Amino acid sequence: MKENSNEESTGQVQRGLKARHVSMIALGGCIGTGLFVASGSAISQAGPAGALTAYTLMGLMVYFLMTSLGEMATNMPISGSFAAYSAKYVDPALGFAMGWNYWFNWAITVAVDISTAALVMKFWLPNVPAWIWSAIALLLIFLINAMSVSTFGETEFWMSAIKVTTIIIFLAVGALTIFGIMGGHFIGMRNFTIKQAPFVGGFPAILSVFVVAGFSFQGTELVGITAGESQDPQHSVPKAINEVFWRIILFYILTIFVIAAIIPYTSHSLLGSSATDIAISPFTLVFQRAGLAAAASVMNAVILTSVISSANSGMYASTRMLYSLSNSGYAPKKLGETAANGIPYYSLLATTVVSLLTFISSIAGPQIYMWLVAASGLTGFIAWFGIAISHYRFRRAFVKQGHNLNELKYHAKLFPFGPVLCLILCILVIVGQNPSAFANFDWKQILVTYMSVPLVLILYIVYKLKHHTKIIPLEKVDVSPAHEEENLSKLNEK
Repeated sequence: MKENSNEESTGQVQRGLKARHVSMIALGGCIGTGLFVASGSAISQAGPAGALTAYTLMGLMVYFLMTSLGEMATNMPISGSFAAYSAKYVDPALGFAMGWNYWFNWAITVAVDISTAALVMKFWLPNVPAWIWSAIALLLIFLINAMSVSTFGETEFWMSAIKVTTIIIFLAVGALTIFGIMGGHFIGMRNFTIKQAPFVGGFPAILSVFVVAGFSFQGTELVGITAGESQDPQHSVPKAINEVFWRIILFYILTIFVIAAIIPYTSHSLLGSSATDIAISPFTLVFQRAGLAAAASVMNAVILTSVISSANSGMYASTRMLYSLSNSGYAPKKLGETAANGIPYYSLLATTVVSLLTFISSIAGPQIYMWLVAASGLTGFIAWFGIAISHYRFRRAFVKQGHNLNELKYHAKLFPFGPVLCLILCILVIVGQNPSAFANFDWKQILVTYMSVPLVLILYIVYKLKHHTKIIPLEKVDVSPAHEEENLSKLNEK
């Protein structure tokens, strides 16, 4: 395959993503309604310092995870990377399970996002049927993904830029409000010391916020998906990872600090935060405290952009994962075919159909919809677990086979501490999703919360039993660098 941005027919995905696209996609992927709206609930649960502690620890874990992904992605840039790495460095059965798990997660997430987009639109046009807005959103997302990868990249760049700009303005307004320059009176740090603050609820509360923070950071792993279509993955992927770490810490930590300083953790508005309560978004409340009358309408527009961006990224990620699964022999061969512009149209159509059916189920069968969403609930953390264990085995195999680390284009930080920390924290977060359900023996809640775990185990075990796969010995793990076509060919031969 020619590694340039020309949209010519090659039978493979195109390398049409520029470095600025990769950086902004990685950043925008983890800035969404979790930060704009639900961040307030984190402060109300654990207090100002508790929320800051949880988000800081999760940010560090995500950074180590991304450096692990970066080391593998620069050595083996390939679309749908998580499944390929799990198959190549651990066990083909794990690659099968991880790939289908991740595809299913994003296909369902697209449906959730287009439903949310319709609810956000009700803020302005409450009398228009919600399904119309959802249909428009899905059509828009399909068209963006059907044009070219560079079109997707450019669209995500600008939608992510809107989110980043909003946060910068928010931080500036927040700082002026804290010092009394806006809003009329000095606030200072008094909300960090009221009642039980700064820590509220002890370690259990921090753990609960840790779970919330984990969901907020999901999407950063998209940088691994984009590596297969980046014009220069050896340069753009490490650059994106290093930039994203500092931006995430800067944006998330400073944002939580500003919200906690201006709005006391005892505020009922924070307790009520949810993905569609625009009027009580912490961002809206802070802007209103500063005297900005149009805050709710402006934030509604930003949140709509965020939701569309999430659905757009979800469609891209799931389409590329299905394409990779096909080329690895894990899905029908037709799904691995591409058009002249490098878009895997059959994978795109299959993902769109599943998202549409899931959305229809939200209207026709709410119970079915609830179970579908539940089944995808923990898949992001499971994908992170797969990335961590794949990198741990990749690096061990690389050294065991006598390679020098200088051969790698990018080095993950603090190996093996990074992937081991990620493995431990992912298990902690997965187990800590709903401990009260186990305490009360509420089997329905246990099933709703943890359904994605047995689904992945079933995929893994069934494939393993059918194909008699084994964990690949370290001395036989293929750690050689290769281009997209070579990687897909090798995986397909197994």
